[in-house]
Amino acid sequence: MSSSDLGMPPVLAPDDADRAVQLAAPRGYCAGVDRAVITVEKALELYGAPVYVRKQIVHNKHVVANLESRGAVFVEEVAEVPEGATVVFSAHGVSPEVHRQSEERSLKTIDATCPLVTKVHHEARRFATEDYDILLIGHEGHEEVEGTAGEAPEHIQLVQTPADVAGIEVRDPTKVAWLSQTTLSVDETMTIVRAIRDRFPDLLDPPSDDICYATQNRQMAVKEIAREADLVIVVGSGNSSNSVRLVEVALESGARSAYRVDDASEIDEAWLEGVQRVSVTSGASVPEDLVDGVLAFLAERGYPDAVAVQTAEESLIFALPPELRRDMRAAGVS
Repeated sequence: MSSSDLGMPPVLAPDDADRAVQLAAPRGYCAGVDRAVITVEKALELYGAPVYVRKQIVHNKHVVANLESRGAVFVEEVAEVPEGATVVFSAHGVSPEVHRQSEERSLKTIDATCPLVTKVHHEARRFATEDYDILLIGHEGHEEVEGTAGEAPEHIQLVQTPADVAGIEVRDPTKVAWLSQTTLSVDETMTIVRAIRDRFPDLLDPPSDDICYATQNRQMAVKEIAREADLVIVVGSGNSSNSVRLVEVALESGARSAYRVDDASEIDEAWLEGVQRVSVTSGASVPEDLVDGVLAFLAERGYPDAVAVQTAEESLIFALPPELRRDMRAAGVS
């Protein structure tokens, strides 16, 4: 007769007793992502489907699929949007050229660019006005980088790695400034900045740190939960720069292994072999239900309830785009 038959609690095997799950806090949606997703939802409610969106509104395939099911149509360029239609610009921002093309096509534009990305655009224009050569730290082809570079293309050159620094050519080494993509690894970015400053000692810093608060907070949180983890699971899509960085930060911070998954269905059972301590986090464009799915997956395999590890508090909220708020007021929509 087993202990459970006698009404006694089951005896845990030593391995089960040692298991633990840590959950990073903060994680998931940041203020800019929340604003962008709500912008598309409100636009659909206000104008009706279809509402066109240039690029993925945020880098998460589940969010995009959900909005598509509600009538959002995602396009690569505004040339694909019918003349006179409504188009939302993604959280990653667009260049002045995209605004010009939209005006040519008489499109009704709603700009859901994250205000922190808009700040970098302002800095790019200011440095260009002051005739600085601008070194933009980021990843080639990323929408945010393309949007920022488009603000002053004749002044901006992209720097992706410390190795790129040796090949930089500027007009005046005393008039060089740097900016960065907001979703990079803080440590990686500062390594590149140090390499640039070694070549150009008069390098001008941006007026404030360009790595966004949410990116920094999520990286600090994953450092904390990765130190003694056998496995770190990062929930986020493959084209999400900040999610990919979280995997790298976890490994650099001591995790034995770390993987990125879009959702629980992508977890490989083999990752759990011999694993006692699992840590879970998510990128800044990930809905919480996807994290819940990962925790449920672990629970079904004998891992205990997750313990949250809080490293920062976030209370920032961004107002919706002014053009959308104006139309909502006119329509009496809250």
